Order: sequence, then C-alpha cells, then structure tokens
Amino acid sequence: MLFFYKRMVKVLIKVGLTGGIACGKSTVARMLVAKGALLLDGDQIAREIVEPGKPAWVDIVSWLGKRVLKDGGLLDRAQIASLVFSDSEALRKLNNITHPRIEELFFIKSKEFARKFPGKIQVWDIPLLFEVGMDKYVDVVLVVAADKEIQIERLSKRDGLVREEALRRIASQMDVQEKIKAADFIIYNNGPVACLQEQVEQIWDKLAAFGRNQKQESG
Repeated sequence: MLFFYKRMVKVLIKVGLTGGIACGKSTVARMLVAKGALLLDGDQIAREIVEPGKPAWVDIVSWLGKRVLKDGGLLDRAQIASLVFSDSEALRKLNNITHPRIEELFFIKSKEFARKFPGKIQVWDIPLLFEVGMDKYVDVVLVVAADKEIQIERLSKRDGLVREEALRRIASQMDVQEKIKAADFIIYNNGPVACLQEQVEQIWDKLAAFGRNQKQESG
C-alpha cells in the first residue's frame, strides 16, 4: 500500500509536509507544486528571518559571535549546524531564537496566499512540524520517510558528513516512526524517483477530491 489516510476533514486548505532528514521531502514538495499546490518552504522562511540586521540575526550573532558570519554578513549555516547539532542545549537556544519568528512569517504568508488564491491547497514544508507544534495549524499531515541507512547515505553524499555526524543529525529530530504514527499520509522514499512520483500522484488525487468536496459543500 503506497499511502494511508486516517482521518477525514471537512475543509482542506493546508497540508503539513514533514519527515526524516534526507528522506526526500523537498522533492515531494516540488512534485506537489507541479500538480498545482502553493508552497510555503520552511527552509526558505528560516533564511529570511536571519537575513543581516533582522532580529533573529542580531540575537544569533550576539550569542555565537562574528565567527558564524560569512562575507557580506550572511550567517554561515553550516558552521552553526556543526556547533549546535552536537549540543542539545545550544540547539534548544537556537530554536528558541528562530522558531517563533518562523511561525509568525508562516502565518503572514499563508494569509496572503489565501487572499490571492482562495481555495488553493497550501503545502507547509516544515522539517520540525511536530517538534515545534505547527501540526496543529494544518488540516492533514504528510510524512516522507526512508530507511535509516538510506538517510545516512544521502546525508553523506549531500552534506559530506561522516557516519557519526549523519547519525547525530538524524537523532536531533523526532524519530521518523513517531512522525509516521501521527501522519495522515505516508510516503516511503526508499526507491527510484518514479516510485516516489507514483505515490505523490495518488495522494494528490485524494487531496484534490477533498478540495472538490469542499467547493460543493460551500456552494
């Protein structure tokens, strides 16, 4: 079975997209956009709130110092990651600086989408959807999962991490099996892109059907 659905909703507007690190969530997001969804990219919003001079940027530089800055004043995200992923207290502090501001900007952008494109499906691509409590603001949750060894292999190729570093990154997030338990839809991305696309197509058909039902009920 390629996907599961565990609860019905009367109105579908927002899909919370999350999953394990290096499980292919961004690829799924691009596929959903190609089908017609509107994307709110958590990683992009996270970059926006730490642009030079913004409050989160000021807080991070005050805390970690100018060593985490690149030319032009941009934050060196790789260096910050190396500092916090091995220190749970530091990671917690970074999250306390960034997450409230990310959440605020999500709501602003979502409302703007709703105003400009009423009735369109929004995909909220949030790696830490459950960890920061954003799951309560979406209508359904889609989790992208992969076997741990595949995650490690992808992290090694993508970020140049050795096995121990990859395992720390994986362990820094909520266990993917716990995310699966709380999901409405699940995609297993252990195989080729064609298999991933097939699962996305089937889930999109379900989401589009809910959207049609919503219009009929409101009409």
